[in-house]
Amino acid sequence: MKITTVGLDLAKNVIQAHGVNAHGKTVLKKALKRDQVLPFFANMTPCLIGMEACGSAHHWARKLQTLGHTVKLMAPQFVKPYVKTNKNDAADAEAICEAVSRPNMRFVPIKNSEQQAVLSLHRARQGFVKARTAQANQIRGLLSEYGIVIPQGISHIAQRLPDILADRANDLPGVFRQLLQRLSDHLKELDRQVGELERHIQTWHRQNEASRKLEKIPGIGPITASAMVASIGDAKNFEDGRQLAAWLGLVPRQHSSGGKQTLLGISKRGDSYLRTLLIHGARSVLRVAERKAHHAGSWLANLTGRRNKNIAAVALANKNARIIWALLAHHREYQADFGLTA
Repeated sequence: MKITTVGLDLAKNVIQAHGVNAHGKTVLKKALKRDQVLPFFANMTPCLIGMEACGSAHHWARKLQTLGHTVKLMAPQFVKPYVKTNKNDAADAEAICEAVSRPNMRFVPIKNSEQQAVLSLHRARQGFVKARTAQANQIRGLLSEYGIVIPQGISHIAQRLPDILADRANDLPGVFRQLLQRLSDHLKELDRQVGELERHIQTWHRQNEASRKLEKIPGIGPITASAMVASIGDAKNFEDGRQLAAWLGLVPRQHSSGGKQTLLGISKRGDSYLRTLLIHGARSVLRVAERKAHHAGSWLANLTGRRNKNIAAVALANKNARIIWALLAHHREYQADFGLTA
């Protein structure tokens, strides 16, 4: 009988498939090796295929789409409630098959290879930044054991470490001086890697029209703009700007019951990297806006007058997320005075 829906449980070596027909009856239970997946689905009538949004999911989605199948990705937490028994590959594939057929299921947009490449640059840069911070903290901690305290900030280490190594009056052992030199060279190499990746990201940003469009929004630079464009893809996958903000975790959590609405802090769902970029950009806008004459009486000034700066930064990040959706979904250019009467 014709298979209409298939759930795929992805893994490194063995991929479990579970298929049902139009009546929901199970007609396929099969474990496939990696090199068997594409030939198997190439000989199958086009159907709906569901997968969890995990490692290699976007790759398999693109490959299966080229074979004529309709592929949908889902967050793993939305699939888990459909697991009826103990966890194993067959049970997971059955749960995925059931979840993908639900009419109210939320799906993850499938990224193309270019989007994944740009996001890989961002992830690698983020890793180097974390390693650079850890290396700087290690140098600062080791020096504090000898009574030498360096203020926080990587720039202070680069400025003071050469003088510390050259100073013979600080009684640092020769072995420790050699270690500091080695750690200093490693810190410089990490900083160089961060700089090179940022240049690659900026090159892609300058070549992408949508990314350049987002850069015009206050608080959004090339790093944030390129990450948002590569992550969102087609903005019309979201119904409105609020849904995009909720996807980024910038809307309040709810704990409501009995008709009483209780709103808590932001949900922090979605990609923490994108949320961090937007909030840090909003903080920079707040610092600059306080020194601007036209800031008085504005929406942001009224907000900072009523609430603390952290809440104002999140609110501005939420607003910027909605503006991003409007620009990408409706192909508009940013206008600072949009919606204001002349």
